[in-house]
Amino acid sequence: MDERADETLPPAARLAWWATAWLRGSVVTDLMLDAVIGDDATHTVADPFQGTDTLLGGLARLRAEGATSVGAAFPAEGDPVGLGGPAPFNTAALEAGSAVVVAGAATGLVPVRTGAAVAWVLHRAERRQLPDVGEADRALRAALLESAGALADLDVARWNPEVADRLLNLRHRPALVAPEGVPPRCVDLAGRALQVTAITALALEDDGGAVSSYEVRARREALLPLDRAGRRALVAACSPEAWPPA
Repeated sequence: MDERADETLPPAARLAWWATAWLRGSVVTDLMLDAVIGDDATHTVADPFQGTDTLLGGLARLRAEGATSVGAAFPAEGDPVGLGGPAPFNTAALEAGSAVVVAGAATGLVPVRTGAAVAWVLHRAERRQLPDVGEADRALRAALLESAGALADLDVARWNPEVADRLLNLRHRPALVAPEGVPPRCVDLAGRALQVTAITALALEDDGGAVSSYEVRARREALLPLDRAGRRALVAACSPEAWPPA
């Protein structure tokens, strides 16, 4: 995995951290744009009513409309964590697997990737409830212990040695680079959440040579709570509304 955090964070997390820092005057425009776009060719903001603008143009318009911060959402089927509605926004975010909610502007942005370009499609967004950072941290640790034990009982080393290796090397992860203003606790939590979601994605890629439907079901039951905890932790770490007071 690349050591540079802006390449390990998903686009919604990058936009949440760096656009918030820009809105609060903590980073200059060029630095924000470089961090959000990363290795992509370009990012734009697509408004169904006003057309497509540059990322900077779209963010500037949202700032003029009262935007104060940007927070991330990483929903999955049955777990719309980070979303508050309405239904069209939730549906688009669920299909994309991520979104951001712009506090103060009643706006959501859903990333749509086309090749090396990302278009952030504007939606109306409603206020949302978020997991507390401390609660999300504790839940992630508990889920990791429980799932690791269950996967060991299911002989994870036999059906997916890479997953077993990653579970044994959780202390080795790239140090995330965050803009000024992101609490260190949230930077650490985001790093651990990314590790966990990467492990679950790898483990859920296929059935790993399972010989019965029971084995398939048991593996998924061991992994899905860990995936949920990882996504909730990443939402908390990348949502300024949930951050502890400075």
